[in-house]
Formats: sequence, structure tokens, C-alpha cells
Amino acid sequence: MAGATAILEDGSLVSRLDRQLLKLERILALMSGLAVFALMLLAVVSVGGRNAANAPLPGYVDWIEQAMPLIAVMGIAYVQRDGGHIRMDILISRLHGRALWLFELISVLLILVLMLALVWGSWSHFGRSFDFNAPMWSRDSSIDIGLPLWPAKLLVPVAFSVLCLRLVLQVWGYGRALVLGLASPAAVPLVMDAAAQAAAEAEQLSGGNGA
Repeated sequence: MAGATAILEDGSLVSRLDRQLLKLERILALMSGLAVFALMLLAVVSVGGRNAANAPLPGYVDWIEQAMPLIAVMGIAYVQRDGGHIRMDILISRLHGRALWLFELISVLLILVLMLALVWGSWSHFGRSFDFNAPMWSRDSSIDIGLPLWPAKLLVPVAFSVLCLRLVLQVWGYGRALVLGLASPAAVPLVMDAAAQAAAEAEQLSGGNGA
């Protein structure tokens, strides 16, 4: 599975693009965290209303359905950037140099192909829900309070498209490392050994001042 990773930065174009895309990924990840916090508040209101006045929040389940894409997919590109998704690396962890970059490149390319297919499928799913001529531009709605479903369905291809951009940058980074024979390429997650991980954690705890 995934371990601790580091992302190196330099003056190369791929690294500059990586830092620019990271800004968008952080915004999407923040939206995901705020959605979790909002659902927590809705749960408090709903349970409190039920217990205090026998009046739970109307459409509570509908709002959960709307928030699910925010929680589930909006942060996946940010996690991919840091190499935080779970994976089996029993073989890859034993590789070094160009062999490692080749296997990483192949795996990222396979993920990219899958995600492009999911972008196409999720966009088609959104298209079946959205209609300018329908009430609230929606051909379907939630069962309880009639919330239009197309906003939630639109979030999925948007998040997957950002992930595709991240994967393209990682293909670039791994391909650059493979061609140039780089030991530590920029803009891709590099697995840290135990000593480097401990040093990074110590620096973080000390405020990053080396004290």
C-alpha cells in the first residue's frame, strides 16, 4: 500500500504546472472537507429537531445525496498528487532507476485511460439529467424535497477531469525521469524511506526551523 511520499519542486515547466494545479486541487479538497462539516451540522440539526420537537430536518437524506460527490471525489486529484491512494507496491518498491520510472509510467497511463473513460461516462450521465427547458434545468430530482440532481452529477466529471490533468502531469514527470535517467524527478510522488520520513516528521513538529 502507499507509504509516506515527498514531492520535489524545481524550475522545470512540469514542476511549475504542478504547483499551479495544486492550487486548484487544494480548493477542491477544501470543498470536500467543508461538505463533511456541513453534513455534520445537518445531522446535529436533524437529530436535535427530532428529539426536541419531533421535527427532523426536511430532506435530510436528499442533502446527503447531494453532498456525496463532494465528499467522495472532489479530493481525489489532491490525494493522487501526494501518492496517498492505496496501492500494492510489493514489486515496485524493489525497483530503482529507469525500471521504477517505467513501471510507474505504465501504471499511471493505465489509470489515465480508465479515468478518461469515466469522464466520458459521467459526463453522459450528467447530460441525461440536465435540460435547459426543464424546471430547475433538471430532468430528475430527489425523492423527498425535489432537489435537482444535475449539480451533484456535474461534480463527478469535473473532479475526474482535474484528476486526468494530474495524471497527465505525472505521465510527463515519470516519462521525463525515464528518458533523462533522473534519480529524483519533480512533480511525482517519491516514496520516502523510514529515516527520511522520521526526519520530515521531526522537522514538521519543530516548526520547520531545524531546532
